[in-house]
Amino acid sequence: MKIRIVAVGKLKEKYLREGVAEYEKRLAPFASVELLETREEYMAENPSEAQRQQTLAKEGERLLRLVPERSFLIVLDVKGKLLSSEALAKELASLALQGQSDLTFLIGGAFGLSPAVRDRADLRISFSPMTFTHQMVRLLLYEQIYRAFKINRGEKYHW
Repeated sequence: MKIRIVAVGKLKEKYLREGVAEYEKRLAPFASVELLETREEYMAENPSEAQRQQTLAKEGERLLRLVPERSFLIVLDVKGKLLSSEALAKELASLALQGQSDLTFLIGGAFGLSPAVRDRADLRISFSPMTFTHQMVRLLLYEQIYRAFKINRGEKYHW
């Protein structure tokens, strides 16, 4: 399986970079994982709604250029479907059984997602109704993908 993670910005915190590197290593036996990053769009303090939408549109265009046309796109979205770890594992297993071996997970920036990104998504998921930084979500996503593979193989990791 080919998994691509498309994200806004580079990880700034050392502990997050180290965590992602650990899960990239753990995922290697299960899938080819590629990280593609695009720069974060600057937004002025207290922008108008029009400025906010324009900024999101620019960021969204850059993100979507990194998603191959035939890749199944899973967008992490605060308005997405809440899934348990087991449900995510089932979703990934189902996609594999359907012959969908190219997946892209997309993480937007600090200001959210453009309507174009939401519209392109094949599946929109949310990790929680709580708010996390988009940087932290990247590490959580890597861990949940790894957990899904372990669940699907019936291996110890998920209790």
